[in-house]
Amino acid sequence: MKAVVSTMVVAAMVATLTACANSGGYTAPPEIRYGRIEQITEIQVKHPHELGVGAILGGAGGAAIGSLIGAGTGRDVAIAIGAIAGAVGGQYAQNHYEKPQPAQQIVVRLNSGVLVVVTQMPNYSLRKGERVLVEGSGQSARVVPQV
Repeated sequence: MKAVVSTMVVAAMVATLTACANSGGYTAPPEIRYGRIEQITEIQVKHPHELGVGAILGGAGGAAIGSLIGAGTGRDVAIAIGAIAGAVGGQYAQNHYEKPQPAQQIVVRLNSGVLVVVTQMPNYSLRKGERVLVEGSGQSARVVPQV
């Protein structure tokens, strides 16, 4: 029994020290690449930060209504069905009524010759042929004018 307890204590200490070592507060600087704009296309996008909100609210409402029906196992089934139906309905409503936002899809040829496509909120000061910086990578990449 002592061996099990001491093993668990050592495992907890290692996990704690590992977590402390990884949260040292150091954040790598954003990647910056230089290039020239080859194309800018105006597009419409749905706001990515609100995905699923309709489903969550609809599911919670459906579960609440389902909890008012029946008793025992029947009540549990009603809650589950209400949550599923509410989630589907809530997601449908969000997709149907959510208005697309303006955005720009910008094609940049980096100095290395690689083409990069970045979709971002509009920056109407950017022009085709302009020298720019591509800051960051992946979803957080942004095109900004080179000063």
